[in-house]
Formats: sequence, C-alpha cells, structure tokens
Amino acid sequence: MSKLAAEDKFLDLSDYGRPIGKLFANVLKNTRFTPIHVTLLFGISGLIAIYCILQNQYFLASFFIILKSIIDAADGELARIKNTPSYVGRYLDSVFDIVLNFLFFMTICYVSKTSFWMAFLAFFCVQLQGTLYNYYYVILRNKSVGGDKTSKIFEDKSPRALPGESQKSVDIMFGIYTLVYGVFDKIIHALDSDAFKVKTFPNWFMTFVSIYGLGFQLLIIAFMLPLNLPEYIIPFFIIYTLFIFILIGIRRTFLKA
Repeated sequence: MSKLAAEDKFLDLSDYGRPIGKLFANVLKNTRFTPIHVTLLFGISGLIAIYCILQNQYFLASFFIILKSIIDAADGELARIKNTPSYVGRYLDSVFDIVLNFLFFMTICYVSKTSFWMAFLAFFCVQLQGTLYNYYYVILRNKSVGGDKTSKIFEDKSPRALPGESQKSVDIMFGIYTLVYGVFDKIIHALDSDAFKVKTFPNWFMTFVSIYGLGFQLLIIAFMLPLNLPEYIIPFFIIYTLFIFILIGIRRTFLKA
C-alpha cells in the first residue's frame, strides 16, 4: 500500500532516502528481519553519527546521518512489503527520531561551545518544524483515496492494536509518544486549527512544506558539518523556524477550507 494516491504524490525534498530504502526493504522481505529491527538499525546509525561528531570526524558523521535517513525510510517500506503495519513500530520510529534529534543538538552544542539553552531552543524549533510538516502530510494521507491511515490527524487516544501486536504495547508506546510530542502537536494545531478541513493540498505546497521534513533537516546538518560550520547550525535552525508562519499564511490565504 502506498502512503498516497497517485494524484496526491509530490516531490518530497525530505524523502530522498526512500529509493535506496525500498531496495534495502526488498532485500529483507524474505528474511526474519522485521520493521522494528530496521528501526533499531537507524538508531544505531544515528548514534554512530553522534560519536563521529564528538571526534570531529564531520565527513563520517555526515555519511551516517544520511545513512540514518535512508534506513529510516526502509522500516515503513518493509512493513508495507510484508503487510505488517504496526502502531508500536510507528511510535517507536517517532520516539527514536526525537531522542536522536535531541542528542544531535546537544552534541553540536558541545563541539561548537554554544550555550545549552540556545541548543535546546534549536531542538525545540526543529521539532516544531517537523510537526508542521507531519501535520499537513498526515492530513493529506488521511484524505487521499487509498492512502496510509496508520497515522492520525489528532493523536488523542490510543488506537486499537493491529494484528500481531498487543494492545498493552500499543498503549505504552502511545503514552510515550504523546509525552514527547504532545506539546508540539498542540502548538501547531493551535496555529492552524482549520487545516484539517481542507479537501487536499496541492503538490507544490507539499513540496514547499517538505523543507521541514526530518530528512531535509538532517541533510542540512550533514551539509554544514563537513564545511566546518557546526557553530552556525544551532542559530540557523532557530531562524529557519520563521518559515512556519509563511507556510501557515500561505495555507490560510490560498488553501482555505
């Protein structure tokens, strides 16, 4: 199953790792590897990238950051190939992402000698950016005919477990997910509460929004590190957040409910 109907597919600038991720998933389709195993693997890649940053091995760090994005695309693809959708897997993927993002920014804070509070603000801004992208993307997926509806527009209650997973595990992962993402969801929903009423989003708009996708955010970091610009990463992402208001303004002005 595709995430979107053919007419709703757009150029996702944050999803550059998916073609290789699909190849990787196809290699694993007849093995015992599960999507959760792949999720754990992208977590390891992220941790290696963090170690490389600490060692000032910025080219290697960039390699593992991009590899993390590729593997991150593979877990969902493997779930679709094996027809084993999972709420536990989806929440685990998201929790790993936010933990790694926090560690990335704390590591960059350390090597660039930036203040902790500036680094934390940049982390907070990155999560807001990603939440805006996910908000619009999930709305599009839920309105797309035949689109993937594992993700909900409003994550306000634990979903019913899918075949192959326990309700207890789903409830636990949902609780963790809402704990770490709840504040960002509430802020973005408050900033654009009527977005879910729109019938669909045009492809050009979603491509514009995809500059806030996690893959693109990490690509920016992977580009800046080898240029020996770690001290500029944190202020860049704080300023980058201003585009949130431009995107919401475009949505409200041209894409009304």
